[in-house]
Amino acid sequence: MDGDSALKTFKKVYVEITSVCNLACTFCPPTERKSNFIKLDTFNHILDEIRPHTKHIYLHVKGEPLLHPRIDELLDASHEKGFKVNITTNGTLIRKNRDKLLGKSAIRQMNFSLHSFDGHIGSENREGYLADILSFVQDEAFAHVLFSFRLWNLTRDNATNLERQRNRETLAILEEAFNLDYRIEEKVMPGSGVKIASNVYLNQDHEFQWPSLQAPEDDGKGFCHALRSHAAILVDGTVVPCCLDGEGVINLGNVHQTPFSQIVEGERANHLVYGFSRREAVEELCRKCGYRQRFGA
Repeated sequence: MDGDSALKTFKKVYVEITSVCNLACTFCPPTERKSNFIKLDTFNHILDEIRPHTKHIYLHVKGEPLLHPRIDELLDASHEKGFKVNITTNGTLIRKNRDKLLGKSAIRQMNFSLHSFDGHIGSENREGYLADILSFVQDEAFAHVLFSFRLWNLTRDNATNLERQRNRETLAILEEAFNLDYRIEEKVMPGSGVKIASNVYLNQDHEFQWPSLQAPEDDGKGFCHALRSHAAILVDGTVVPCCLDGEGVINLGNVHQTPFSQIVEGERANHLVYGFSRREAVEELCRKCGYRQRFGA
């Protein structure tokens, strides 16, 4: 995984299949990139490019992957080329897409961002929203899939009473659905997860700020796994170091113009990796990314 190795391999590569989302959550800044849905032949090309580097892909950076009208064909293509797929979704379209996901052995894990319900102004009918998700998760047809419920909406200081109340409503529904004899808050800690059923986990964490060039800059010290354990490809083919560069600020190259293997071994990519080896963020966006601080100085 270091720059002098013969071929960089990654635990995962994020492949954005659409930049479009059906929600407008307060925690997720809208993209300034144009609306786009990846075409099947383009997706196949990207899979061929990253195939020597990873066996796991995550179908998101920005956008809601279940909005893609050919999600079933993208999953078939992933399976044919030997990839395991993780999907992160807000869950609002899960009932509509059930049949497109049925029988897709490429799916390894589905993450439901439950914090999107309260993050989207105008959300209503929490019970109905969760009922659709729970119906899917508890469907025997998807027993081979790992599921993660995410509540990444804790504030750094003590959560407000409203936040606690909203999460309690959600957790109470989950507790009832899985016949839990405990309150989930008693077992889960921020940044970690708790198993609530076979193949079903719940993760709580603090809300993180998307990095932005308009954000204040810190001292640039710290570490990040970008381009060590993962990389990301935006829907237009732009390669970026991680899934938090949702605007393609650190543009390492485009897979439609340069082979992925060359891009991740390019000068800018290696400069970033070597910088973090020295616990130094060399890119401006990285110096304005709070997520980096999770890994210590």
